[in-house]
Amino acid sequence: MATPFLAGLAVAAAALAGRYGLQAWQAFKARPPKPKIRKFYEGGFQPTMTKREAALILGIRENATPDKVREAHRKVMVANHPDAGGSHYLASKVNEAKDVMLGKTKGSGSPF
Repeated sequence: MATPFLAGLAVAAAALAGRYGLQAWQAFKARPPKPKIRKFYEGGFQPTMTKREAALILGIRENATPDKVREAHRKVMVANHPDAGGSHYLASKVNEAKDVMLGKTKGSGSPF
């Protein structure tokens, strides 16, 4: 007598769990996508640019490959180029960041 009741209770619990799972999946699919681009570097510039600061400006890791550095530099320069209404100062800092990351300029964070 108790067995059919427990079986019915188990079926009801499975149905409710399935319904909750479907609702959660629909909510997950309907959420807005997260932007893959991280926020830009917030804060002032240091007197001598370090490799860490250069990586933050370009939005890459400190050990990024030269190709990644050039690609990130191109993206940031498109957004901040003086000919497109950007700032000359910011463009110079972006160029300095690229030079520090590629080792063309000796930053204070460089061991050499």
